[in-house]
Amino acid sequence: MTHSLYYKFILGYLVFGLLGFVSIATLSSRMTERYLIREQADSLYDEANQIASTYSGMYHGKDMDLISSYPQLVGSAHYLHAQIWIIDRQGKIVVDSDQSERTGRVIDRFDPTAAGNKSYTIGTFYDQFTYDVLSVHAPITGNYTTYGYVVIHMPLSVLQNTRDGILNIVYITLAVVFGLSLIILLVFTKTVYFPLKKITAGANEYAQGNLTYHIDVNTRDEMGYLAATLNYMSDELNKMEEYQKTFIANVSHDFRSPLTSIKGYLEAILDGTIPPEMYEKYLTRVITETERLNKLTQGMLTLNTLDSKGYLNRTNFDINRVIKDTAASFEGTCEEKNINFDLTFSNNIQMVYADLGKIQQVMYNLIDNAIKFSHHDSTIYIQASGKYEKIFISVKDTGIGIPKDSIKKIWERFYKSDLSRGKDKKGTGLGLAIVKEIIQSHGENIDVVSTEGVGTEFIFSLPKSTNL
Repeated sequence: MTHSLYYKFILGYLVFGLLGFVSIATLSSRMTERYLIREQADSLYDEANQIASTYSGMYHGKDMDLISSYPQLVGSAHYLHAQIWIIDRQGKIVVDSDQSERTGRVIDRFDPTAAGNKSYTIGTFYDQFTYDVLSVHAPITGNYTTYGYVVIHMPLSVLQNTRDGILNIVYITLAVVFGLSLIILLVFTKTVYFPLKKITAGANEYAQGNLTYHIDVNTRDEMGYLAATLNYMSDELNKMEEYQKTFIANVSHDFRSPLTSIKGYLEAILDGTIPPEMYEKYLTRVITETERLNKLTQGMLTLNTLDSKGYLNRTNFDINRVIKDTAASFEGTCEEKNINFDLTFSNNIQMVYADLGKIQQVMYNLIDNAIKFSHHDSTIYIQASGKYEKIFISVKDTGIGIPKDSIKKIWERFYKSDLSRGKDKKGTGLGLAIVKEIIQSHGENIDVVSTEGVGTEFIFSLPKSTNL
């Protein structure tokens, strides 16, 4: 049988309270009794010495005159809630403040030195009482002779009543403190148990696949932070799940289209629908579709590599040279659409610290996009300028532009911003996603400014080389 954390906390709280009460009751009872005995013994001893000094002045020769002081003795005994005896050297009780039949009785084995170094004894005082008493004695002396002793007996029940009164105060105080400590339990219940219960319920929902479940804990403490973290995690997992569904759908769509074309062309060749003199034309289309599939696969592999992190191989290189070489690789494509490049550099050599291969890919994708969406007989402007510790690179075209509602989506994998791109057999929808992943992996940013029907400009930054 399992027990909840709350059950264990309550049980521990009750055990703590019970053991605390028993311990305090036991220790306090003994310590209080010992303290009262010592304090009362000292007080009675002082009183006995005072009475003994009074009786010492009564000695004239050998006789003791006790009658005149007897009322004072009785008054002192009543005040002290005790019995006061005057005992002579032979152990005979000469005076008893209670006027009992003990007067004149001789105490067997009376020994005033039996207490040793203590000023008091506890017991029945040579079997003179049927209950325990606290007894102190002081000698009555005169002319350097001890004539007797003043003995004061206080019933231990008097001290025990006093002890019980003090302990009652302690018990009441302890009960009040224990009751107030319930506040801790209430605080624990409100700030820990209830939020933890909600978090546990949320974790169970997530385990069952319900990633839309929201944990309703809004406190500004560790529990609130944990709940917010779990809510954020579930949102991200939900987005990831939706992304995976979209990713699979897009991959399936982009793979299915060329595969369908390839299958159709080959079946047409095999069943004779396409005559032999047309084989070259349609086999060329099959090769084009396979190249598209290969490009799509390479793009997915690149993104997978970028997602794995730790892949950069940074070196110092001239970004101007990379831009020139990349632009030169599009010479054939540009001739077809009569597109020119306008390259502008703030310095002849601008060294950056980055991954050369990855930045070449960024430039290739951006220039390829610019050519693809530029009009015939247009110009693509590429600039690289230094500012502070950064080099800013801009690729600008005067093409069809990007719709306003699509600007934030162009970085998504497989996203295509317009219908014409959906029909573009060469587009995969991965180019800009790869660009953004590469730039962000360098710790830099890339922005886009576009107006539909006017053109688009991509601007990104790279860190300057420090080894100049």
